[in-house]
Amino acid sequence: MGFMQMAAMFAAIPLLGMAVAQAEPKPHWVSAWTASAHGPYPVGNPTAQPELKFALPSPETGAVDQTFRLIVRPDIWGKHARIRLSNAFGSKPVTFDGAFIGLQSSGSALVPATNQKVTFGGKAAVTVAPGAMVLSDAVLLPWVKRPGDPMLANRKLAVSVHVAGESGPMTWHAKALATSYLSAPRSGALGAEEAEASFPFTTTSWFFLDAVDMVVPGASTVVTFGDSITDGTGSTINGDDRWPDIFGRRVHAELGNRYSVVNQGIGGNRVVGPKDYAAKPVPGGPSALDRLKRDVIDLPNVSHVLWLEGINDFGTGGETVEAVTDGVREGVKRLRAAIPGVRIFMATLTPSLNSANGTHGTPAIEAKRQAYNSFIKSSGIFDGTIDFDTPTLDPKTGELKAEHQPNSSIGGPGDKLHPNRAGYLAMAGAIDLKAVFAKPATRK
Repeated sequence: MGFMQMAAMFAAIPLLGMAVAQAEPKPHWVSAWTASAHGPYPVGNPTAQPELKFALPSPETGAVDQTFRLIVRPDIWGKHARIRLSNAFGSKPVTFDGAFIGLQSSGSALVPATNQKVTFGGKAAVTVAPGAMVLSDAVLLPWVKRPGDPMLANRKLAVSVHVAGESGPMTWHAKALATSYLSAPRSGALGAEEAEASFPFTTTSWFFLDAVDMVVPGASTVVTFGDSITDGTGSTINGDDRWPDIFGRRVHAELGNRYSVVNQGIGGNRVVGPKDYAAKPVPGGPSALDRLKRDVIDLPNVSHVLWLEGINDFGTGGETVEAVTDGVREGVKRLRAAIPGVRIFMATLTPSLNSANGTHGTPAIEAKRQAYNSFIKSSGIFDGTIDFDTPTLDPKTGELKAEHQPNSSIGGPGDKLHPNRAGYLAMAGAIDLKAVFAKPATRK
């Protein structure tokens, strides 16, 4: 072989390498954890919120040169992760830097040598405009040896992010029902630290972070969508016993890592109201229809939606049954148009008779609830229905079962609207996994 022939052969080698690299498939992302951003702090319905006046003295000023260490539980694990930060309800640009993902040890302390730096477009900092969101670059998680590692099941991530300067009004999810941690104002970027001393303040809410995705080939995202009963009101702080949590564990026990179950519930949320959330934020956040694209359609590889919602439309919004059913029909229409092949399951509303929560407990609302449940079971627009009414209803009183009433987080008798841990166990146990995950029939 002559010199020119050898040179030509070796010159072609990098090109072959490039061709192989270009042929590599794109990462297969699924949502591993979500929390629907619903308003500017402090508008919302947190549970067991500690005093925040020392950590966040002014809602208008927001965070000031300080670090959030947000504790989240991925439903599925992959070797690569990314985070989504939201300034959806901010009034000024927010600059985030010093972001890290680590494995929680206990409290705000991390497992040594697990903390990984997060970048955005290859840079350490990113500025997010009001109303916008940003996805990070993929981050290698070296402690994840395989997605189905049982030693990682129900372990928690610590996502640390520093707010440079003043954030202004903060986008948040009020009802985390989980403890996260904050540094003091003007304490700087502390996300690289593994120890807990720099994070003296606690919160039971999540700020700015609204999604963590993982690369898990072949898996898909299952979205549970709804109001406070999906958000977990009445369940246990740090217990991970909302009905979507328990349902997710059932799914993994039966089906392995084929699905990741995430929670897009908001306490107080409605299907069709309020009409103008941007002008006057309310604790329940924007309507389900207004947030449907961001909270369901825009998530990666969604295969199923389990929807439980409507009682707040009746008890808070004063809506007619027809208005809410029309809203549900519209939501289903949008989902099917945006996500070909999506499987949609609607759940019946749990009992609210004699509830101490607003007007939810009146006989008039009970009549609407029953009419709405009849629509859910007979409309034929869903791929299936889930009966949450029967396992939580005391047929003798028409109320939530007595054993499902006492609040699991803060104690007391409960409000006869939100189930406790026992109620959520009953709800999750009533879901027919074979029906939900059966091979779909051809729709006409």
